[in-house]
Amino acid sequence: PMHLHSIPRASERRPMSLTVKSRVRSRVVFVDLIDISEGGCKIRAKAGFAEVGDRVMMKVNGINAPLGTVAWIEGQVAGVAFEGAIH
Repeated sequence: PMHLHSIPRASERRPMSLTVKSRVRSRVVFVDLIDISEGGCKIRAKAGFAEVGDRVMMKVNGINAPLGTVAWIEGQVAGVAFEGAIH
């Protein structure tokens, strides 16, 4: 498993390919995690799935955990800024 605290600096992005079930504005959205860094991640979903400022929740072991807040959107790809530390 990848541990976020082992990533040396925020600017380093690790490419990934992982589909996660998440929630945006109480709608279930399946998003593809494209890459991840200490401060956030890049996700891809169907166009229009979110707006800048939306909070993205992720289901982890049956618990809705905050993934972060949408910082930017370009077509189907969005940048999510993490809220605090992710464990």
